[in-house]
Amino acid sequence: MPKMKTHRSARKTFKITATGKVKRRKAFRKHILTSKSSKRKRHLRKPGLVSETEAYKIRRFLSA
Repeated sequence: MPKMKTHRSARKTFKITATGKVKRRKAFRKHILTSKSSKRKRHLRKPGLVSETEAYKIRRFLSA
C-alpha cells in the first residue's frame, strides 16, 4: 500500500504546537475591516486552537 500523502491545503493552514495541539488562524479578518472595531480586529490577530474533536482529523491530514 502506498504512503499517505500530506493534505497540502491543511499543511499551509494549520501548524502543530510543541505540545501537539493544532493552531489555526481566526476567521473574519480578511476584508470589510472598516465596520469592525479595533478591539475586535486586535483579538482576531491572535491565533486560535482547533477543538480536539476536529484536531484528530487535521492531524491525520498532516501525517505524511
